[in-house]
Amino acid sequence: MSSARPEFKTPDRKRIYEYVEEHGEVSFDDLLDSGILSEPERYHQLVAVMRRDGMLEQEDGMLRTAVDAGVEEHHDVDGTTVTVRPARQEDISGIVGVIRQVTKERRYVVAESVEQQLSGDSTLVDTDLEDQRFFVAVVDDEVVGWCGLEVPEMDKLSHTAELTLGVLEEYRGMGIGEHLMDRGLSWAEERGLHKVYNSVPSVNEDAIEFLESHGWEVEAVRSEHYRIGGEFVDEVMMEKTFS
Repeated sequence: MSSARPEFKTPDRKRIYEYVEEHGEVSFDDLLDSGILSEPERYHQLVAVMRRDGMLEQEDGMLRTAVDAGVEEHHDVDGTTVTVRPARQEDISGIVGVIRQVTKERRYVVAESVEQQLSGDSTLVDTDLEDQRFFVAVVDDEVVGWCGLEVPEMDKLSHTAELTLGVLEEYRGMGIGEHLMDRGLSWAEERGLHKVYNSVPSVNEDAIEFLESHGWEVEAVRSEHYRIGGEFVDEVMMEKTFS
């Protein structure tokens, strides 16, 4: 695996990133007073875009570089180069396309709500929302898989996140799903979360086996929770905890 620094589309974004990186964390006032920006009146907009793209994080009014800020992982999978990285705005249609193929199989109900959210939103990640993250697997600039995590807004559940994951049918069995999940779980663990969960219909035996083989456990089963193809199907609630 190899990684790369974020790619900067403008000199000001690079200056902001390097300034924050050098100082560890800075306030908006620190950034404005630094004199590094050619267009200081746009610094709020620039920071918002860099937060959206996963380059910067904000907590208690302080900015810091994100742990996985724009880092790309490159994997050689059966002679195919697969890149796993944080999702970008232009990835929306690709993510939605993968989700639609996966949900057509009627074995991943939760992912349907993610597809509806992305289809209806103009931005991939709300710049004011720090509790949502998407990663994608890309082959030849085409999205072939996604991993999404969302932390509930309720404070009592802020130690958890819901994970969704899927790969195009023609790319399954190559380890891409594992690379995506590892990236998502790393983000969750680095964020200090205690538990990640994923719920699938009991008929999705492949998904249940995949999760169990990677240390997930069955937390609970809700009997006849889904109705798929005219038949009632149990929901299997899976969990992965961090020590």
